Amino acid sequence: MCRLFGLHGGATAVRATFWLVDAPDSLSAQSHRNPDGAGIGVFDTDGLATIDKKSIAAWQDVRFASAAHDLRGTTFVAHVRYASTGGLTLANTHPFLQDGRLFAHNGVVHALPDLDARLSDLGVARVVHGDTDSERIFALITGETRLHDGDVDAGLVAAIAWIGENLPVYALNFVLSTGTDLWALRYPATHELYVLERPAGGTGTERDLDARSDRIHARSAHLASTASVLIASERMDDDPGWRLLEPGELVRVHADLSIRSSTPFPPEPRHRLTLSDLDPLAAASQHPAALF
Repeated sequence: MCRLFGLHGGATAVRATFWLVDAPDSLSAQSHRNPDGAGIGVFDTDGLATIDKKSIAAWQDVRFASAAHDLRGTTFVAHVRYASTGGLTLANTHPFLQDGRLFAHNGVVHALPDLDARLSDLGVARVVHGDTDSERIFALITGETRLHDGDVDAGLVAAIAWIGENLPVYALNFVLSTGTDLWALRYPATHELYVLERPAGGTGTERDLDARSDRIHARSAHLASTASVLIASERMDDDPGWRLLEPGELVRVHADLSIRSSTPFPPEPRHRLTLSDLDPLAAASQHPAALF
């Protein structure tokens, strides 16, 4: 299963170090599936985004993902990919950048020709450079946001509502970020997605941020003295504040770290896919048991 991570450090830039594959030695076992790509994007205080990512088509490429990435910014989006659609190319590796926004996705959406037709209708087909359903979903959000005069909230709701009504959906969890705001959606209940409103120093055993999953690891001494908000595919430390998003819950984290939560979608898409509906590659990418 792909891993998502988002970090909002507020209006002032914070320093953080990321390891996108935290335990590369464990990946050498043949019983494990290697990641197919990894990447991280960050916004600086001027609202400019930088992305560092790499497809992982061979074992030696894991060195990129397991290296320390020292970054400074206001918002961060990290992703470890297990491919469901599209080849192992840089163009298919998350996060993606469109119209000054970063996006990373975990899930599967079918009927991509129908989605492509919608993108053409909105005039955004050319912003898609790869083959994934993920980048197309982002392009639909981009197109709907343009249609709604740059209102990201309205664009998100319109895009996801259209997908939920018209396309077969297995899972559609994502993190989207600008330099000032961060959005996250869990839809439907297929995969978990958590939010942590972390005060300065946290409420667990570590004052510095030291958040670690089986793949992504984020550390920041800066966050011992300032608040932050984290989004992650799983609880990443012992802080008791981690909260599982409800199915269909969309959260927006503002520059002052206030959070607005809404549930603008029905609990289930009209055409809900199950694991048995997916082809073997897509099913393996979505089933956590297939990775360990």
